[in-house]
Amino acid sequence: MINLYTWATPNGRKISILLEELGLDYAVSPVDLGKLEQFSAHFSAISPNNKIPAIIDTEPDRDPVVIFESGAILTYLAEKSGQFLAPHGQARYSAMEWLHWQTSALGPMLGQLGFFAVRSQEKSPLAIARFTEEVERLLTVMEKQLTSNAYLAGEEYSIADIACYPWVQAATVYFKEALNGSFDTKPALQRWLKTVGERPAVKRGMAVPTL
Repeated sequence: MINLYTWATPNGRKISILLEELGLDYAVSPVDLGKLEQFSAHFSAISPNNKIPAIIDTEPDRDPVVIFESGAILTYLAEKSGQFLAPHGQARYSAMEWLHWQTSALGPMLGQLGFFAVRSQEKSPLAIARFTEEVERLLTVMEKQLTSNAYLAGEEYSIADIACYPWVQAATVYFKEALNGSFDTKPALQRWLKTVGERPAVKRGMAVPTL
């Protein structure tokens, strides 16, 4: 049984999407970020950085596997199941490239844009302009890649797509004003969003946790 510690954020939904795609049994332990539950002693022992998601994978006759950081969890689950990450060769490393691109670039920059353009009561035009420009650049990188590939790492759906989808989907809703019609000029990105978003497991994973 896998215990998933998560909340209703793009990072958390990456893991529930993959678990749903894999059909693995899992239990959900919500970590209410609004109540600062990520700083509890229990969760801190699981995730020293006090960030969701995290998992504990318990199997008979072995010590539990405890993992925090979404990229590490996605890689572990893909390798455990033998799905959504090629075992070797260019396909594997292409998926890893785009997975790390999401965790190091797309996610952090969208997070900063969300803070400065949406959540912060005190607006900083310079910060908003800086992160809007960088997010637009990253979305253009995605558009270029998806113009010549069905999915981010090539022709096969992978953990790279699972990592990126919740963030880009959220951006179409919450950052629409800040991005000022950016998605309207990116047909390949729109096609990818529709294709990934229509997968039944993605729909189920995006609804976790139930609030």
